[in-house]
Amino acid sequence: MLTLDTHSLRRGVRALARRDPDLARLARQHGPPPLWAREPGFPTLIHIILEQQVSLASAQAAFDRLRSACRGRITPRRMLAFTEAGLKRIGFSRQKAGYARELARAIIHRRFNPAELAALPDAAAREALVALKGIGPWSADIYLLMALRRPDVWPPGDLALAVAVQEVKGLAERPSSDELARLSAAWRPWRAVAARLFWQHYLSRRADGLG
Repeated sequence: MLTLDTHSLRRGVRALARRDPDLARLARQHGPPPLWAREPGFPTLIHIILEQQVSLASAQAAFDRLRSACRGRITPRRMLAFTEAGLKRIGFSRQKAGYARELARAIIHRRFNPAELAALPDAAAREALVALKGIGPWSADIYLLMALRRPDVWPPGDLALAVAVQEVKGLAERPSSDELARLSAAWRPWRAVAARLFWQHYLSRRADGLG
């Protein structure tokens, strides 16, 4: 099963650039996008839960506090050892604390094993993830994209992606999730590479003060 690395990412960029002039322009302007790889497993799933509906910066700050409180090793048992007040101080909302605890319990009681996802096809891996409380389609897609590094995963529920596609494609309105899914068909089997190109554009625009 193909996973993205630096070599295959560049191959995907070349393939997309031959097919789509707008993506070719992004590749010329910015070069190949970052791989943005994350380590598969429980800590990354917790990090993605923290990222739900907040800025990446605030989620990263909360995750860093959690890692410090866990002395560098975030495990299901250490997660369950925190009180609700302790998790709130770290930066978890009550809802996200519940999601994190439920995920920890699912792993401890062997109802879920993150290591098994690597051997599953995309659809089956996504299904196993969304069966968990607090892991919706967006969270599952981000895990497949960045932790499992699948080359053809596309997160149509991602707001930054929708904004970037609107800008790059010159659309009058921000595309809906359904419209994003329809547009992404043209970028198979490298949709995860296309997503990275669009995200790189989004971050570059905001860094330049244009967003």
